Amino acid sequence: MAHSHGHSHGTGTSNRARLTLAIVIVAAVLVVEVIGAWITGSLALLADAGHMFSDLAGLTIALAATLVAARPPTDRQTFGYQRAEVFGALLNGIILVGVAVAVVIGALGRLLDPGTGHVLGAPMLLVAVIGLLANIAGVLLLRPAQGTSINMRGAYLEVLADALGSVAVIVAAVVILFTGFDQADAIASLLIAAMILPRAFVLLRDVVRVFSESTPADTDVDEIRRHLVATPGVLAVHDVHVWAITSGAHVFSAHIVVDPVVLAAGGTGALLDELSECLAHHFDVEHSTFQLEPAEHAAHEDQHHR
Repeated sequence: MAHSHGHSHGTGTSNRARLTLAIVIVAAVLVVEVIGAWITGSLALLADAGHMFSDLAGLTIALAATLVAARPPTDRQTFGYQRAEVFGALLNGIILVGVAVAVVIGALGRLLDPGTGHVLGAPMLLVAVIGLLANIAGVLLLRPAQGTSINMRGAYLEVLADALGSVAVIVAAVVILFTGFDQADAIASLLIAAMILPRAFVLLRDVVRVFSESTPADTDVDEIRRHLVATPGVLAVHDVHVWAITSGAHVFSAHIVVDPVVLAAGGTGALLDELSECLAHHFDVEHSTFQLEPAEHAAHEDQHHR
């Protein structure tokens, strides 16, 4: 016997609109930074442009994933296509790692070869400021949606870190303008790579958690068990499983040992409603499935399950 808790698709529509606008902003600034890097000879600008490219690819993947995830469930895909967002986040993380490695190689090459070409500080500063303003716009645009899915969080973190990258480029440009220390450009590039890698690994870690069907990090199984056992008519809870289809879409199943009085009175429907509402309200569980059973049946269950 089961009860499921549905959700609105309005969030998905809003996310797609935000992603589309963010893609337009990032694509425009990417072109400006590539041209600026070519004119100024700045590796930091090129690194930031590479980061922007990964942002653009990540945002595009995120948009495609939200479109796929909006498709309704079928008999073959009973949970729909929500996990497409996790595949999008996986590709996003891989792109970020690739960009970071390429930036580190380029920066180390410049640091080991001080004779590398001169960097034009003034145009470098102008382009970096334009990039920062665009990134701030992107952060403000995506921030309200970053808690709705792993994919939106990945997109938000990309743009946020890119804003920090633009700050590093601005500082390097100011140093070059006032001191002539061109190596500040390569140092800024390494700082950008240092900002990219940790969040890429965090994103990939979250993807692994979803694919391995681990209990979501913000979910306490013992607390859920205590809530359910405290429900009138429930004698015990076992075979508890909690996992996520994607971030924010938690799934729960459990065997519920029911008081014989409740079973005899035909109160299972009301009990199911109470249990599912408890999970939805207190633990944000979207889909819940319960097997209601009398005590004598529970005694035959495998005692190794919890």
